[in-house]
Amino acid sequence: MTNPAKSIRIGTMVSGTKGDAASRIGQIADFGFESFEPFFWQTTTGQDLAELGKHCREAIGDRDITISTLGMFGNPLEETDIDRQTLQGWKDCIDNAHHFGATCVAGFTGRLRGKPIPESLPRYREVWSELARRAADKGVKIAFENCAMDGNWQTGDWNIAHNPDAWELIFNETPDDHVGLEWEPCHQMVYLIEPIPQIRKWASKIFHVHGKDATIRWDVIREHGIFGKEKFVFMRTPGFGDTNWTDVVSELRLAGWSGSIDIEGWHDPVYRDALEMTGQVHALNYLKTCRGGDFVSDPV
Repeated sequence: MTNPAKSIRIGTMVSGTKGDAASRIGQIADFGFESFEPFFWQTTTGQDLAELGKHCREAIGDRDITISTLGMFGNPLEETDIDRQTLQGWKDCIDNAHHFGATCVAGFTGRLRGKPIPESLPRYREVWSELARRAADKGVKIAFENCAMDGNWQTGDWNIAHNPDAWELIFNETPDDHVGLEWEPCHQMVYLIEPIPQIRKWASKIFHVHGKDATIRWDVIREHGIFGKEKFVFMRTPGFGDTNWTDVVSELRLAGWSGSIDIEGWHDPVYRDALEMTGQVHALNYLKTCRGGDFVSDPV
């Protein structure tokens, strides 16, 4: 019998930039991850993605593990050499997603550096309308992560898709059904936006979910504010932050959502370095519990 609990899979991200995504998958596949998101930072470094996809699937072998999404993170709207590599990386990931078994490519929209969000919209429309057509031809969805990368409405270097007001703007420019979000609660909490109601409103546009959380220190906010010297929020691995992931999964299920929640590690101030995989496996098991635990088939 098919396990309906796995209509929402719990996995993790693995870096593909240095060409070691397949070996990394092989190292950690038996920890219980149900999906992987190979991702690239600004460039694919000229790799043969068809071969990399083949090797990633070989590393998975006959395990019940999927790759639904590739990540391509950078700024494809600007014109420096590395920005052009990011744009090419998006094209290569879209063209080669099927070699991984993936149906989605996710990352940042990019933005005109140092400019308010609305000033990026013409360039956004130029670049992403073409990429949306390319993705449609390949049967691939495009998902924008909701991370500000320390930017805001007025200025920034990487991404305009970090705010629900910006989502309204960009989806007006690219109204395609296959252009949506790679959503996670952390990036809304960092800006004191309540994340759970977003699922109800935006579920049809959420194509992939990142497993990353945040801890908000309200006592620091009350004493120092959010622009003082004291850090008021920490990004966390799920299970160590403030989000009730049982509610997240419940809201996703109520919306009829299926897909992967892939843990984004390397941000937790406690469970990092030698404790990185300890934190990730804790998050994996925690998220499986929030999903309802082990599937129990009714014998009737």
